[in-house]
Amino acid sequence: MANEPIKRDVVIIGSGPAGLTAAIYTARASLKPLLIDAPADVHKQTIPGGQLMITTDVENYPGFSEGIQGPELMQEFRKQAERFGTEFMETWINEVDLSERPFLLYTDTQTISTETLIIASGASAKWLGIPGEAKVPNGFGGHGVSACATCDGPLPAFRNKVIVVVGGGDTAMEEATFLTRYAARVYVVHRRDKLRASKIMQEKAFRNEKIEFIWNTAVQEILGSMEDGVTGVRLRNLLTAEESVFECSGVFIAIGHKPNTDLFKGQLDMDDVGYLKTSGHSTATNVPGVFACGDVQDSVYRQAITAAGTGCMSALDAERFLDHLPVAMPTGEEITIEGEHITADHKAIITPDGHMISNS
Repeated sequence: MANEPIKRDVVIIGSGPAGLTAAIYTARASLKPLLIDAPADVHKQTIPGGQLMITTDVENYPGFSEGIQGPELMQEFRKQAERFGTEFMETWINEVDLSERPFLLYTDTQTISTETLIIASGASAKWLGIPGEAKVPNGFGGHGVSACATCDGPLPAFRNKVIVVVGGGDTAMEEATFLTRYAARVYVVHRRDKLRASKIMQEKAFRNEKIEFIWNTAVQEILGSMEDGVTGVRLRNLLTAEESVFECSGVFIAIGHKPNTDLFKGQLDMDDVGYLKTSGHSTATNVPGVFACGDVQDSVYRQAITAAGTGCMSALDAERFLDHLPVAMPTGEEITIEGEHITADHKAIITPDGHMISNS
């Protein structure tokens, strides 16, 4: 016999800063949220807690004057969400049905039904898949290898050092330019002989005296030790096939990010890259009752603090949406949670941002 569906008013997908902040707010509002996160999987590059789990020192999150380790910060987020009664489930979601409410989420063993859905599944940095790139202890991820210059560039480990940035698009130019504030020199390694970045970003990088380019070259391996971190990269010239070792103290992989939105294709509006589109000054998607927060809808800032901020917004949006839902009554009337009566021929319309308008 199939398991009975799990029924909730609020389900949150994702346990990074956005998802956990949404959990804290909805739990404090007594909405008893269920937070679902994918299991840790090296091959699928999923890490419960999001990208901060592979970040060492976090110095730019408010409230920690001496900084805090990324995993420790996420543990504090989680404990706070648990304190207010958030329920956690670690499982893969195979399919979602957002065609009507309650929305349905399908796992291998369970069907989950929810009145509102907060999507905080984040975005994953694209990686090269080369030796030395994985998270410590399998590589130097978090110990000299990063995919976020804004997060890690100011760390002492990279100050006044030689840094390598891999990529040729806008992300790479942004990262390289930012890193010149701290590094002694930044070398951009690119597979081609010209950049894919926008003209303005190229010009900005070319004008920077601390940036040099290594063209027609691929990074084959990241070298180093657990004691010293990154000490260099093994390069391969794609025209001559010649290999060489280039000494450096850090490697920033900047070949873009991929939002984790495949599950929602065909059901939610998204841009060409896959970031979910939200409405105005809200986290509402094109489906009423479905909200998106954090990196899954943010291709610009991608910071822990901005993710947490939109997580708060999505929680408030979901709470207001639920407060205004009409509830069918045996008399044929509908009554909202706030006590407003609506007759059968005077229905209410719930707008995407959770407001109720008359439809007389």
